[in-house]
Amino acid sequence: MFGGSFNPIHFGHLLVADDIAETLGLDRVLFVPAAVPPHKPVSELAPAVHRFAMTRLAVAEHPRFEVSDVELRRSGPSYTVDTLEALRPRGDLHLIIGSETFLDLLSWHEPRRLPGIARLVVVPRSGNAFDPTAPAAQKVLTELVLGPFTRPGEDGRAVLTEAASLPLSGSDLRKRARTGRSLAYRMPAAVVAYIREHGLYRDA
Repeated sequence: MFGGSFNPIHFGHLLVADDIAETLGLDRVLFVPAAVPPHKPVSELAPAVHRFAMTRLAVAEHPRFEVSDVELRRSGPSYTVDTLEALRPRGDLHLIIGSETFLDLLSWHEPRRLPGIARLVVVPRSGNAFDPTAPAAQKVLTELVLGPFTRPGEDGRAVLTEAASLPLSGSDLRKRARTGRSLAYRMPAAVVAYIREHGLYRDA
């Protein structure tokens, strides 16, 4: 599972997902746009139905990518632990998160339930230093009873792995869309067309 606001989805998301799928030999990567992200200001979000539609367009041509509306069909905040519980019957689950998100896990809703449902795949963001031995990282590992970080191919509940990345950010793309600047080569053409057609981020 690869969750997020995807506001909007871009090539950075897709590249990380493709790299992780290949490195870990995953059958598929399920993109799950959050309907009501607990840690994101609602005022900055495009409507969930649009973010879902853009994500579906973005992943359409990849044989191992899918998109789920599981969080759009559920009322209230989009808590990851609830989503993982809903997806559990689909098979062995991995939760792909960035290293910054990993360090923030203790503030999540019922984070101690996560290791019993899914293996955490932690991906350091390019350009941001992440020290897995630092006290902040070790505190999360200890509090969630994850054991030590492991590498791909090793057993463990927290896998630390590198992935290719691009210097793209949702905030920059929203600003570009708002001011009419080019979005080309930053996201799939179908997503660019969707943003323009629906006038997304113009009033953000």
